[in-house]
Amino acid sequence: MPENPADRGHPRSRGLAPPIRIPVGLVVLVGPPASGKTSFVRALVEQGQVEAEAVVSSDGIRTELFGAVSEPADADAADAADARIFEERDRRITARLAAGLVVIAESTNVTPGARERLTALARRFDAPVTVLRFAPETADLLQQYAERGRTDLTEADVRAYAAVMSRDAGADRLRSEGAAAVHEVPGRRQSVTPAEAAARFVFCRGASGGS
Repeated sequence: MPENPADRGHPRSRGLAPPIRIPVGLVVLVGPPASGKTSFVRALVEQGQVEAEAVVSSDGIRTELFGAVSEPADADAADAADARIFEERDRRITARLAAGLVVIAESTNVTPGARERLTALARRFDAPVTVLRFAPETADLLQQYAERGRTDLTEADVRAYAAVMSRDAGADRLRSEGAAAVHEVPGRRQSVTPAEAAARFVFCRGASGGS
């Protein structure tokens, strides 16, 4: 069969597996800082797979509420800021689940406690939880961290997040916590770009229409 010119260069045209369907519900991204979560969801939006409002980012909410400022040095002020951020995140997630829409929780979510808070929201609406794991090799993770030039985290912080994920966020653990499905998101080690990784998934939109 002749190649469709529109498909040239598209990852699905290079003999890869059919895309994975993600049901309407809560999609939890799990991965250390610099593992590619933000680039992945940006690609989803650019490809028209999800609307921008479907992505609820704790970092994005922090910027909305407090601007591009460093986290407060005072521990009590930092805790109060985090509480506001996560209350607003939960409010946005709840609103979309209540409307029967897909919603993507974009934060590290490497600890069981962080995921339990999200899973509890999904249970209120009998919404399935799909987990997408971002688990690059440490060398790739540190290279991506260096390329991003982040000043809010140290290399030691990134290593610590990666260690927690390795210990507490394996696929079996995630399923035991209530995830209906767990999928690995490929990255640099597999020579897959964020756009190519995003194209491996098809998101159902629910009440907003579409597939």
